[in-house]
Amino acid sequence: MGKDESTMENPSAFPMGEPNDGFAQYFVGQSYLAPVLESPQIAIHNVTFEPGCRNNWHIHHHAAQVLIAVGGRGYYQIEGQEPKELKAGQAVCIPADTKHWHGAAPDEAFSHLAFMVPVGDPSLMGNEWLEPVDAEAYGKLD
Repeated sequence: MGKDESTMENPSAFPMGEPNDGFAQYFVGQSYLAPVLESPQIAIHNVTFEPGCRNNWHIHHHAAQVLIAVGGRGYYQIEGQEPKELKAGQAVCIPADTKHWHGAAPDEAFSHLAFMVPVGDPSLMGNEWLEPVDAEAYGKLD
């Protein structure tokens, strides 16, 4: 496909990147992925979600995930808790081995920087992708 053909305006100062085709099966809606920093110590990516886009419930085994909102408006939810809004300038650390999801608000694009913080042996880190977020519950967020 090549260059990003979206007509959506980038909600952040970071690059929007290419369509996130490698993980599309784990998302409802269109997302984009852009590397911000890749080094042997850490990788940081900007993930941009079109309005209504969110990822499936998932677990990062042996790693906490840090999300730093950089544009638009989105949500994240940890299993057993209510969804929480995220706006540019806010950050959250999802504990290791915790079922959660994150994505855009139903009516607004959203971008966040994401990086992993290993807990224990970094070679044990891995993602477990689960079921989609309940569409009816998600639709009530706004």
